[in-house]
Amino acid sequence: MVGMDHFAVRGAGMKAPALIDYAASIKVDILFISELGPLESQDDDYLKKLKAQADAAGIKLYTGGMSICKTSNTWKAEQGNPEEYLAGLIRVAKTCGSPVARCVLGNAKDRTTDGGIAKHIEECVKVLKAVKSRCETEGVKIAIENHAGDMQSQELRELIEAAGKGHVGANIDPGNAVWALEDPMHNLEVLGPVTICSSVRDSMIWETDEGAMVQWTAVGEGLVDFNAYAKRYAELAPGAPLNIETISGFAKPFPFLKDEFWKPYAQAPAASFAGWLAMMKRGKKMEPFKAPNKEAEAAYQKGELERSVKALRAATSAV
Repeated sequence: MVGMDHFAVRGAGMKAPALIDYAASIKVDILFISELGPLESQDDDYLKKLKAQADAAGIKLYTGGMSICKTSNTWKAEQGNPEEYLAGLIRVAKTCGSPVARCVLGNAKDRTTDGGIAKHIEECVKVLKAVKSRCETEGVKIAIENHAGDMQSQELRELIEAAGKGHVGANIDPGNAVWALEDPMHNLEVLGPVTICSSVRDSMIWETDEGAMVQWTAVGEGLVDFNAYAKRYAELAPGAPLNIETISGFAKPFPFLKDEFWKPYAQAPAASFAGWLAMMKRGKKMEPFKAPNKEAEAAYQKGELERSVKALRAATSAV
């Protein structure tokens, strides 16, 4: 199944009903509303109407939210208690017919705090364990993402296993894997067996004097072999959808030739760093994209997504 993550077209500012119509128009199987923002209400009546609209359009809804880690720099105090916030995500998922409730730990900044990423992983495990019975009752699994360079694949795998694979799995993101210095194929080998959902995009890496730059791209326009990725994904995570989350147009520096760059990594870099470097050697510089206005930004994002749908359809059809 090929789906779209709503964040791919965030610039259009569409709310959930419009997103459902758009998803149907580009003929994807799933609309992944990965954050609560597009929902105009969390009342059951509203959510049931969304499900009915999606069902009529032949679209399956997947839903989620953001950080469940109160020690993360991304945690928002207005979300209240992490367990209650996650319980709310489970309720939204259940009402919308989503088999998963997506969430995250945080981002790469959490690696630099006292105690490193391990402290935040421990906090997440506590929260995830607290909702086990609720997940089992509602028939919803928690899909926690490798998000914005927060965790490498083995770290997320260990988090999931500690929390309980019966009700927790991975929302795998190959673009975020690259931000964590991982070759997406290695990341898939580690996380694939516990993957229940995804947010995918392609990546370009190129060499600089201080290390490298990374720019995310539309599927098929970067360095990831999505024919191989889709084939292995189907083998390791049968039934899990490939949802496209294109986030393109800007580059992030990775000055790994500087000693201080490695301080947030308590352990040696993932074994896949050699693959990451090999990708870099094959990469080429990309120019950033700066939209002159909101309309141009929305058009750019839709173009990135729609080209990705076509490319990923071709890749999955060969599986």
